[in-house]
Amino acid sequence: MFLDSKKEGANQVSGYLNLLANTIDNFTHGLAVAASFLVSKKIGLLTTMAILLHEIPHEVGDFAILLRAGFDRWSAAKLQLSTALGGLLGACFAICTQSPKGVEETVAWILPFTSGGFLYIALVNVLPDLLEEDDPWRSLQQVLLLCSGITVMALLSLCVE
Repeated sequence: MFLDSKKEGANQVSGYLNLLANTIDNFTHGLAVAASFLVSKKIGLLTTMAILLHEIPHEVGDFAILLRAGFDRWSAAKLQLSTALGGLLGACFAICTQSPKGVEETVAWILPFTSGGFLYIALVNVLPDLLEEDDPWRSLQQVLLLCSGITVMALLSLCVE
């Protein structure tokens, strides 16, 4: 259906699994963005910026995975775009699950849930690579880039009102 006939095989399963994982990832992003806007405009803008900075390279990588799995460019682009609907569903879910007692009860479970998920993924994917790195210069570069990301978000939090 969406696959290039010359590249069909075992790789196509990885493409479909990637689409599923990307949809779930985008759902949690939608939860985080909506819940953070429920807290305040500033928190919402900072969360949106952080997710955008994360998503650009992430989506390019996912597109490459789909191409490698045998999808043609147009189908891969359409399917990548369709996974973004997960973000909209997550945002709608966060808004629709607001408690009659107030926003605090909704945010009290959504933000820790999404933050914990983001931290888990970062630690599971990033930390092992840092620990396995033999070259101290490369490790230092990675730690400096991590610190620069934290610095950018801190500066944005000071600028955004």
